[in-house]
Amino acid sequence: MFYYLLFRLHEHFGAFRVFQYITFRAAMATLTALLVALLLGPGMIRRLQHFQIGQEIREEGPKSHQAKRGTPTMGGLLIIMAVVLPTLLWTDLTNIYMWTAVIATLLFGAIGFTDDYLKLIRKHNLGLRAGSKFALQVLVALGLGIFLYWLAEPEQGLFTTTLSFPFFKTFSPDLGWFYPGIVVLVLVGSANAVNLTDGLDGLAIGSLLVVWVAFTLITYAAGHAIVADYLAIPNVKGVGELTIFCGAVVGASLGFLWFNCHPAEIFMGDVGSMALGGALGTVAVLTKQEFLLVLAGGLFVVEALSVILQVGSFRLRGKRIFRMAPIHHHFELGGWSETKVVIRFWIIAIIFALLALATLKLR
Repeated sequence: MFYYLLFRLHEHFGAFRVFQYITFRAAMATLTALLVALLLGPGMIRRLQHFQIGQEIREEGPKSHQAKRGTPTMGGLLIIMAVVLPTLLWTDLTNIYMWTAVIATLLFGAIGFTDDYLKLIRKHNLGLRAGSKFALQVLVALGLGIFLYWLAEPEQGLFTTTLSFPFFKTFSPDLGWFYPGIVVLVLVGSANAVNLTDGLDGLAIGSLLVVWVAFTLITYAAGHAIVADYLAIPNVKGVGELTIFCGAVVGASLGFLWFNCHPAEIFMGDVGSMALGGALGTVAVLTKQEFLLVLAGGLFVVEALSVILQVGSFRLRGKRIFRMAPIHHHFELGGWSETKVVIRFWIIAIIFALLALATLKLR
């Protein structure tokens, strides 16, 4: 909105020319999102407390977590508002990639909202059935995949169904009509991996913050023809506007972390983890960095793998590998304090993000 209202004034006042620059608008979106989260956060916490929208804690978890019962949840609604509003204020509203990311965020957030709502009315830590939740995620992701396949048609020519791989400069297979399947794999995997990581105060949002900073840089590079050519990564014309969206997520994450750090005043709930996880997968797909997400979000991959290994081992061998899965609970039950687990996992997330950024030139 500001892009149209204020940039037009550059013909009369040269200073308004700054609104054409993605870097400036991304910085403004970041600050706006942070401000929105900080201003709306206290009121939302009070409102959730008033309606007794509190978190249910599973009995088999660490006993220290029982003290968190009743902490306001569904704070992901705050994150979504703090992402969508600044994005619409600072981005080019005609950009199709921006709308794709926003709609994917809202749809995955709606799945998470339904899950959280059912937990609240049932007064139990179980919401949507696993099969139903998975089916809804696949449906949304498949819809997005089909849409992107349509954009890749010669008549549109706005996208491609090729894949890029870290460390490989020229290996870019074209999947054609198989591409929607990759989109489903990336989005559903990303949403669930982030959801599994959301178990300790500040763990998921802090780790997401790190990955989103990395993808803000990646998105800008992918949308800039000269930078993309220098780094030998796919250049997607117009995807640079997603830098504003990524900046808004960074600002919203910072603002939410203010209230979610230990001891948390509010939890993001599935509405937050699903929305941000789905959005992250969407941005990775749109920037043609589907496989780089595996490295940049390595912490989330480890968390998801720990659950898969734990369940598989127990079903096949009747034995557990970890004290408890996801793996952050394993270390917590091993004697690490919650704060120590969170900060050390943040450090691991930073290492993965730096490795991902390093691969941009190692091709």
